[in-house]
Amino acid sequence: MAKSNHKLVPASKQALDQMKYEIAAELGLPVGNPYAALSDANTEFAGELGSIGTARKQEEYWGHIASRDAGAVGGHITKRLIQKAEEALFTLS
Repeated sequence: MAKSNHKLVPASKQALDQMKYEIAAELGLPVGNPYAALSDANTEFAGELGSIGTARKQEEYWGHIASRDAGAVGGHITKRLIQKAEEALFTLS
């Protein structure tokens, strides 16, 4: 069976990345948040100038983070997504 890695909701990538950086900050991990420093207008303008790609890649680098810590971030993301889904289900009832 071929594994597909496409997103059902492509717009969810930025929301998940934002959550990733929020959780990393809560856990005290030293990673930069490209979404906190750049507003949408600044990102669009910098993209037009061609300078955003390099800056964002440098801020998104997680190679210095231990696998255990990166896994903890992923675990917290999963936990939060489940909580949000449960809250949504209970508010519909």
